[in-house]
Amino acid sequence: MEALRLLPYEDIEFAKIDHHRGLRQGFPEVVFAQGKTPEQVATIVERLAACCDRVLVTRADGVCFRAVSERVPTAVYHELAKAIVVREAEPVSGRPGVVVVSGGTADCPVAEEAAITAEMMGSSVQRMFDVGVAGIHRLLDHLPQLQEARVVVAVAGMEGALPSVVSGLVSVPVIAVPTSVGYGASFGGLAALLAMLNSCASGVSVVNIDNGFGAGYLAGLINRL
Repeated sequence: MEALRLLPYEDIEFAKIDHHRGLRQGFPEVVFAQGKTPEQVATIVERLAACCDRVLVTRADGVCFRAVSERVPTAVYHELAKAIVVREAEPVSGRPGVVVVSGGTADCPVAEEAAITAEMMGSSVQRMFDVGVAGIHRLLDHLPQLQEARVVVAVAGMEGALPSVVSGLVSVPVIAVPTSVGYGASFGGLAALLAMLNSCASGVSVVNIDNGFGAGYLAGLINRL
């Protein structure tokens, strides 16, 4: 009865927590920490953790994590991805099929956000970082693993060529993630975004600049179909 009372959402004045989302979409509401105070994030996470078996917080810093961990001691912080995760139980081995590749080491925070999101959705993720087109042999060394994937997330800044190359090598969907990494003419990731949108390779879809979460979520959906 308590669970039903909180459906479809819980009003806590500064936020309306969508407890029904897990039933409706198969994954609980995700908390976007940027722009919220640490106390607000901590309160939202505490309420979600009381009703859900897993909680994901994106764009969180160390101050935010400390506030959350005071309310939810089982919370874990992934500093590279700036993500906080809460799991009711130890994760079991996920469904294989998701591969996350990044062009350079500077793209790793966005790539790791994608990987953690897909893992929270029940996928087992293979990571292949720093395999950009400037040294194409590094990518080709992983060709067998790429061709076994069910979906590939390709994360790149600069000129954003990596997803086009990957899509020409595999027979599965490629989710392209432009990052804001690059010199002035990259325009904060706009150059990579436009390059990915104009890819001549078939099977490429594109999410927003630095949106590792969106790519990881989509990859998780594709992998569980």
